[in-house]
Amino acid sequence: MTIEAISPGDEAAVLALNNEHAAELSWLEPERLSHLIGQAFHARRVGSLDGFILAFDQTADYDSPNFVWFRERYPRFVYVDRVAVAAHARGRGIARRFYENLFAAARMAGHEVVTCEVNLDPPNPGSDAFHAALGFFEVGSASLGDGTKTVRYFERSLKD
Repeated sequence: MTIEAISPGDEAAVLALNNEHAAELSWLEPERLSHLIGQAFHARRVGSLDGFILAFDQTADYDSPNFVWFRERYPRFVYVDRVAVAAHARGRGIARRFYENLFAAARMAGHEVVTCEVNLDPPNPGSDAFHAALGFFEVGSASLGDGTKTVRYFERSLKD
């Protein structure tokens, strides 16, 4: 289970996996995905595409309301924007490995905090439990769009 950088040749598979999980991650068009990968602090995949992670630091050209929420409050951070694991690859610890790899990269770059958001409405109890087990704690919330989606914002310190 080797974690590797996402390359241009991986983008079609990343797009397909992302859009299979559009309810949780949001739908992407090919041009938008290319832009996001280009802006990412950390863009990694496992296997032919068993899963992927995209994370951004505060310097990214990114207009996501969730990312902007953190940029307005944190001078320096890494934001986990999306993680997806294919159905056939679940239960193998891929998401945990992605996060551990990201934590190491963020520390090496001098970051002290990793952030993310988790859906509150519609609820995502699996993601809640996963992030709690990794040491994330809630720092805020927001109602998005037309009020049909509510998210909670989380952070995890990278200090020892």
